[in-house]
Amino acid sequence: MKPHLVTAAILTSLALVMTACSGGVTSLDPQSSQTGTASEGALTVGTANFSENVILGHLYAGVLKAKGIDATVKENLGSREIIVPALQGGDIDALPEYQGSLLQYLDKNAKQSAAEEVQAALGPVLPKGLKVLPYAAAENKDVYVVTKETAAKYSLKTLDDLKAHSAELVFGGPAEDKTRFVGLVGLKEVYGAEFKEFKALDAGGPLTRGALEGGDIQVANLFSTDVTIVNNGWVVLEDPKKLVPAQHVVPLINESKASATVVAALAVLNDKLTTDELTKLDAKVDNDKEDPDAVALEWLKEQGLAS
Repeated sequence: MKPHLVTAAILTSLALVMTACSGGVTSLDPQSSQTGTASEGALTVGTANFSENVILGHLYAGVLKAKGIDATVKENLGSREIIVPALQGGDIDALPEYQGSLLQYLDKNAKQSAAEEVQAALGPVLPKGLKVLPYAAAENKDVYVVTKETAAKYSLKTLDDLKAHSAELVFGGPAEDKTRFVGLVGLKEVYGAEFKEFKALDAGGPLTRGALEGGDIQVANLFSTDVTIVNNGWVVLEDPKKLVPAQHVVPLINESKASATVVAALAVLNDKLTTDELTKLDAKVDNDKEDPDAVALEWLKEQGLAS
């Protein structure tokens, strides 16, 4: 979803602590999240370097501003190797995350799949001083995609079907796919797929989509909210063994900024921000070339969450 893996050196340096962790998509009772160290004041939302995450960053900032919080967005900061340390160091205060990807970034051996299980597993492995808030209904999962021509040629419907033909196929996705479990490691371990070649491209972006369309790769790691999959008639291979865990959108925040007001403001997105709605927002930016900040503000106004 999205950039994923942390290096072993970074993992070793992280202090693993038990951290309060809330699950579910319902609105949060502000009184239940009051923290003694949390403060109001300005709050900076950071984002990863892909359009959907930038949209989410502006949605977060928008609902915070509606509650009188001075919120700004730092866009396109890069992968988790950059933005999580930035959050720990106070350069940013919050960021939109994805459950399963975040968990496997922090614990490469994590195998939890269901949303509630993933959320619960995040608490013990979060770096000191960070917490996750309740997750949204919206989910954007890694998906493995082939063209309809490739699907027909090799009789591909599920990831199980890859084993018989993977040695003939080139796989493309972000560089992290080479070493992460939700990537080549898991595809080999869970489904027995070993590909002819791996091409390091981008995180579900134009390089990967273009390589799939042009035939330079036959299997692409894309995101489930990517409207170009449907537009091009591409085939998403089913994942019967649940290699890919739940990837609900979830705020990751510095505890010092998690005041009752901030937590309640972000919680208003949880029910309204569905996967369908997020997909529509992505399409406006990726297909219609609208600005992420304008798209986010328009949606918030339509939902009655901003004026």
